[in-house]
Amino acid sequence: MSTDDPGPRKEPYGVDLARVALRAAKEAARARGDAAQQRKQARRGGLRSGARADGRDPMPLGPAINRLITERGWETPAAVGGVMGRWPEIVGEDLAKHCVPERYDEDERVLVVQCDSTAWATQLRHLAPALVARLNEDLGHGSVRMIKVLNPGGPARRYGPLRAPGSTGPGDTYG
Repeated sequence: MSTDDPGPRKEPYGVDLARVALRAAKEAARARGDAAQQRKQARRGGLRSGARADGRDPMPLGPAINRLITERGWETPAAVGGVMGRWPEIVGEDLAKHCVPERYDEDERVLVVQCDSTAWATQLRHLAPALVARLNEDLGHGSVRMIKVLNPGGPARRYGPLRAPGSTGPGDTYG
C-alpha cells in the first residue's frame, strides 16, 4: 500500500471537481440568461411567443378541450356524456335499442333513462343495481348514485270535432 493513495473519497477532486464546477456555472449562467430575457421581453410590451414553444402557442383541439374540461371541473359530466355515447357497449345492443339515456343530474348524481315499453322499463329496473356498479367502475366511485327509469309516454291526446272552444283538454273540468 502506498502513502500517495488516501483511500476512498466522498468529495470530488481533480477532473471530477472541475466537471462539477463547470456544470454549476453553466446552470447559473442559463438561469441569469432566462431571467434577463424575460425582463427584456417585458420591457418590449409583454411576453411574446417566439421560436420556442410556450403556454401561449396554439394547441391541437384534443389537448385544448381536455385542458378546458380540467380547468372548469367538468370531468364527471364529460365522462357521463361519453357513457351516453357508448351506451350500447355498456348495456348491450338489445337493451340499448329499447332504453335510451335522456339526461344526467350532476347534483343528485342520477342518470335518467327513457324506455319504449313497460316491459323494458321493468327489465332495466331489475338491472339497475348492476348497471350503477358498472357505470361507477367506468366513471369513478360515486359518479352515479341511481338510475331513474321513465316509462313510455302515452299516445298523444287527440281532440275530436266536439271539442269546446277555449278548452284546455279533458282535465279542465276537474278543478
